[in-house]
Amino acid sequence: MNEREKNILSAAERVFVRFGYKRASMSDVAEEAGISRQTLYKAFRSKEDILKTHIVVYTDVALAEIEKGLNKIEGLSERLRFVLDKMVVVGFDMVRATPNAQDIIDGVNSATKEELEVTAIRFQAVIKDVLDPYETALRDAGTNPEDLAEYIQRSARAAKDFAKDKQQLMQHLRMIVLLSERAAGLR
Repeated sequence: MNEREKNILSAAERVFVRFGYKRASMSDVAEEAGISRQTLYKAFRSKEDILKTHIVVYTDVALAEIEKGLNKIEGLSERLRFVLDKMVVVGFDMVRATPNAQDIIDGVNSATKEELEVTAIRFQAVIKDVLDPYETALRDAGTNPEDLAEYIQRSARAAKDFAKDKQQLMQHLRMIVLLSERAAGLR
């Protein structure tokens, strides 16, 4: 991604936070980025295109942070908590801090279903890697790293989407970690 595209994504994020996704226009994004609409449209075809690219970039950054951080962490619960923090809590905090949070959530859900599924698969792969050392215990418990990774990712995403506040989100994430530890024979 070139500097102009990074600038546009950054400007779009500020515009979406300020106006909400639905009310934001490509003109607003161009003005915030300090570029012409023509330059903006050369880089991105639509708001949906900007949002999709933002999700991909956000996911790439989160996965890079997870990969780097996991090298320093041992133990299933600690590693899962770290992944869930980067995968769920950071985004939850970011969205909830915006005045147009629900509008942004609705925009993400309607415009980016395909990107969200790709993101889910990428996060599941990281979780599976965390679970792989416990494969024998998981199989003894009637599951496997792949299925448990999918369960953890989908449950964490649902917890993020439906939590009434951060305290409830953290409670649900603790339960996911606890159940994973039990399945791995650690509790």
